[in-house]
Amino acid sequence: MTQYLSADQILGADDLTYEDVEVPEWGGTVRVRELPGTERDKFESQFVGKDGASIRAEGLEGFRSRLAAAAIVDADGKVLFRSVAETKRLGEKSAAALTRVCDVAVRLSRLSDEDVKELTGN
Repeated sequence: MTQYLSADQILGADDLTYEDVEVPEWGGTVRVRELPGTERDKFESQFVGKDGASIRAEGLEGFRSRLAAAAIVDADGKVLFRSVAETKRLGEKSAAALTRVCDVAVRLSRLSDEDVKELTGN
């Protein structure tokens, strides 16, 4: 007989993954997390038009900085970049460093190539 999980078991599961990423451009290591479901929805909604179907005109603009800001956390799993201003400043950092972080965030959050293309309009 199959044993099904209870709501408490599901909600109590420690199911988010993290990975430490060496970023030589920044002189150290950052912790990158898998985006929780609501955070992934929030991230994706930044790139979708108000009609819910079209891609915003700016397309890829801000993709790396927004994803990195959503995914970089401290040792306790708390997001480091909380404000729009911090996210914009993060976007001014090395594209190589941001890409390194984003590649891990995409993999951990299981964003497919199709998901990224849909979000960026490319």
